Amino acid sequence: MAEHLDIAQGSKAEKYAALLPQIAAVVEAETDTIANMANVASMIQETFGFLWTGFYRVTTDDMLILGPFQGPMACTRIKLGRGVCGTAWAEDRTIIVPDVDQFPGHIACSSASRSEIVVPMHYDDEVVGVLDIDSAELNTFDETDKEWLEKIVNLL
Repeated sequence: MAEHLDIAQGSKAEKYAALLPQIAAVVEAETDTIANMANVASMIQETFGFLWTGFYRVTTDDMLILGPFQGPMACTRIKLGRGVCGTAWAEDRTIIVPDVDQFPGHIACSSASRSEIVVPMHYDDEVVGVLDIDSAELNTFDETDKEWLEKIVNLL
């Protein structure tokens, strides 16, 4: 994993560019989605050191259930359309929140969370989960994160 440690030295885009092929290699060798989510959450977390990196899975018509993650304890269930995760699922789009206090209906799983990005995951054109990343800093996420995280989610 020495190569993985070198990722921490570059710009955000360089870190993602180095991380993407590593994630591709890990997930192509494993067919279990939960195992892949666990490794992807760990790899993103190790590379960027965000507050929280993880997945929520669609399990019913109106509920997301906590999946593999890295970071402090999290909300276990999120309803369709609630908070950033439920909204990203309902609207089937990546949502970048520069300041979670300004997002109507934000669910505060951790009071340390200041900004967030949520990326829907698809299977057969349906949202099957979301990648959720929280930062302890304001304005952490931008179009660079959106572009690369969507590529990462597409590998799953």
